[in-house]
Amino acid sequence: MSHGLDDVEAADPTVLAGGPVGSVERVIDAINHVVVIISSIALVIASSIALVIASFVLTYSVVVRYFLKISTDWQDETSVFLIIGAVFMSAAAVQVRRGHVGIEAITVLLSRRANRIRLFLVDVVSLIFCAYFAWKSWILLHEAWVDNYHSGSTWGPPLWIPYSLMTVGMVLLSVQILLQVLAALERRKPVP
Repeated sequence: MSHGLDDVEAADPTVLAGGPVGSVERVIDAINHVVVIISSIALVIASSIALVIASFVLTYSVVVRYFLKISTDWQDETSVFLIIGAVFMSAAAVQVRRGHVGIEAITVLLSRRANRIRLFLVDVVSLIFCAYFAWKSWILLHEAWVDNYHSGSTWGPPLWIPYSLMTVGMVLLSVQILLQVLAALERRKPVP
């Protein structure tokens, strides 16, 4: 799958900045690599097992709801928690490779310089949004932990579980985008 960034020099994930930014980039890259491996293993295992378990859970749910009139609302929350973890924990690792969905039509119409500027501006706007999201996630996590929030369902799992996955994922994504912004600025500096 092409994401339209092949011709843009600044989008090359293998080019790391020098100095302190490059050092931090290498550390975050190592963390992202571990997260990708863990997320991939968890995703493959969870999705394979989840499909089998989901079929049993959904069959059980239909039978129990129809014949015994017993609610089984826990299966919805279990699915949501798994999806939240998979999506948020892998977001930074996908960002480092610029694997998020992009619009190719704009990329092919612009020059290399315009694409670098566009990419930089997208990163800055994304950083602002993701940093705000991470901050709000921390607030939700803190409230859920301190006030012992639980889901409103009959199962009632603690809400700090999905909020912690969301918070960690958004913080890692924000740091990754910040590093990409700093690396772009670093590459613009003239070499002494």
